[in-house]
Amino acid sequence: MNSNVSSVIARTLLLLLLLSAFAAAQNSEQRTSLYLDRVRKQPGLLLAFLRDMPKGGDLHNHLDGAVYAEDLIDFAAEGNFCVDRTSSKLIAPPCDSCEIYTAKPAARCAYNDQVLYNQMVDAWSMRNWKAGDDSGHDHFFASFDKFGPASYTHVAEGVAAATNRAGMDHLQYVEFMDTADAGGAATLAAKVAWNPDFAKMREALLSAGLKDVAAETSKRLAADDARAREILKCGTPDAAPGCNVTVRYLYQVLRGLTHEIVFAQILLGFELASTDPHFVGLNLVMAEDWYVPIHDFNEHMAMIDYLHSVYPKVHITLHAGELAMGLVPPEDLSFHIRASVERGHAERIGHGVSVMDEKDPIGLLKEMAERNVLVEIALTSNDVILGVSGDDHPLPIYIKYNVPVALATDDEGVSRSDMTHEYLRAVETYHFSYAELKRFARQSLEHSFLPGQSLWVDTKLVFRRASACVSDVPDMEKTSASCEQFLAANERARSQWKLETELAKFEKKY
Repeated sequence: MNSNVSSVIARTLLLLLLLSAFAAAQNSEQRTSLYLDRVRKQPGLLLAFLRDMPKGGDLHNHLDGAVYAEDLIDFAAEGNFCVDRTSSKLIAPPCDSCEIYTAKPAARCAYNDQVLYNQMVDAWSMRNWKAGDDSGHDHFFASFDKFGPASYTHVAEGVAAATNRAGMDHLQYVEFMDTADAGGAATLAAKVAWNPDFAKMREALLSAGLKDVAAETSKRLAADDARAREILKCGTPDAAPGCNVTVRYLYQVLRGLTHEIVFAQILLGFELASTDPHFVGLNLVMAEDWYVPIHDFNEHMAMIDYLHSVYPKVHITLHAGELAMGLVPPEDLSFHIRASVERGHAERIGHGVSVMDEKDPIGLLKEMAERNVLVEIALTSNDVILGVSGDDHPLPIYIKYNVPVALATDDEGVSRSDMTHEYLRAVETYHFSYAELKRFARQSLEHSFLPGQSLWVDTKLVFRRASACVSDVPDMEKTSASCEQFLAANERARSQWKLETELAKFEKKY
């Protein structure tokens, strides 16, 4: 047999092997889809299926809201904080004794006082909340001031707890929003006179030491990350599930503060995302309907627009449209999402609930689809804060107009949820197919801010792989040399290939 014939036979056998693997993958996906259809009306089996399903990433996750109240009580006890028995707000020591009549017992007293313990959990989360004296919106946002001291002083422990929960939830990537500078930008802003000329304001802040604030923030975050991995026992035989989760950070700007502080924090976010690979972008947070975020909204967009021109490579995702009719006047519902995309240069939008109240909503939806702007959908959060769920939620409309979407937890500790239950709510409410759930997971990594090229060259209707890996099959022992080289050079593609491999393993169970 000559060498040409041998080569043809070898190529034919390889092609048949690849076609066979592809057919097996298709059959596995079909069987998995059929299984999901069979268990849709069986909540327990549906929950187990969704718990086990690889879900990609969580792109909208506030670190301080991701930690469950039970963990926060431990942090408060370790920090020797006291708790106001009336409001459940943490306060500095000295504390009163643990007797039930004292006004400010130590947080550790809750361990032997179940009434106090339950009161703290309920005040620090949406557990047992019922409409009455306060709205879900007000109860939710009020919780952060109550447990804040425990969260601020236990960042590494919070990262470990939230990351481990993500790992247990079969997530592989999280972008935590965190105002990680410990007030450094705000302190600096107080020393610099406000100047509405953004270029001059930037120079004044840089001259006053903002780069030093950035360096200190990076140093603190690196230490917290290292400590979190120690807590999770990463690199040991007892490593926790969170060790398998890749963590990156979005610097979160507190848009409810004065304009000089907001500008300083936005600038710090751009600086950090330009110099520290732990930070992959920035976001503006706090309740969108509060006075300052409403009153200064256009100014905030102008700040971002200017700084984007200085730092054009920095990724931006913005909360926009976390609003509902009646919460604000109608005119304030009509432009936040469009302005965030067009003037704020947002590559992703958080929530986007009020999209159909925007001026020319259909035109906006088409524009978002054209620009490939993903919406971070937080179903539980939108329900408990805004009272928007089911047919009133725009998730199906976004999908109808081909706007990319991914499910997100928002503040899973405060909301008492997790990513599995976000998927569960989505399936039970909107009857999504397995193919649609896979699309959510894939979109979460496609629109992550990880560096490098994507595994996919097309995601509009079907996911089509880059040429370097087009012939490779996930979950096979060896990939081609071209694919290995491509994945080694591109972290985002590497993360996406990991998801494809995990999905293939998951589907083989069915």
